[in-house]
Amino acid sequence: MKQLAAALLALASWAAIAQAPAWPVKPVHIVVSLTPGSATDILARTASERLSAQLGQPVIVENRPGASTTIAAAFVAKADPDGYTLLATSSAHTVAPFLYPGLSYDTARDLAGVAPLANLPTVLVVPPSKGFRTLADLVAAAHAKPGSINFGSAAASTQLNAERFRRSAKMEAVHIPFKGAPEALTEVVAGRLDFYFSPIAPALPLLREGKVL
Repeated sequence: MKQLAAALLALASWAAIAQAPAWPVKPVHIVVSLTPGSATDILARTASERLSAQLGQPVIVENRPGASTTIAAAFVAKADPDGYTLLATSSAHTVAPFLYPGLSYDTARDLAGVAPLANLPTVLVVPPSKGFRTLADLVAAAHAKPGSINFGSAAASTQLNAERFRRSAKMEAVHIPFKGAPEALTEVVAGRLDFYFSPIAPALPLLREGKVL
């Protein structure tokens, strides 16, 4: 499965920038919808360094995680439409209206896409301590003791990946939400989380060190 991590930089009104006499004349803020160390955060900070050099202005990254990326999106949607507040978010942004019908903003009307940042694979990781060496091992354990397996998510996109897998395998599992991939991965390493669909960027070092499988 794939997840479009840091899918876009969005702002309240791109047209306002195009009509402005000069931009930028002050620091630009990038609001990240997930926690520090997440794939979206890593990409946003990489982009901020290059943008700052090209624009000649500081580009400040601020994390506002929570509510499956909608806290950050709502903050940016309500910001002044002057191009100085941008949003770096994941593919969870695209499904938020279907999961949260009472959103205080309209994803299509209030935010405009600026640029895709990356398309990253999502990998299923498990703790080595559980003894799951194959996907079949995980499914068998879930079938042997229904409801004893849990899984984590860091946004709607990772949760939907897990739910699709769970339903395909016809297994029960308890959902535990997190604000970002680093927190979920920490729980997998500790053996308190049985499986997690993680963006590859934060998971890769742990996979190489054998801390997750």
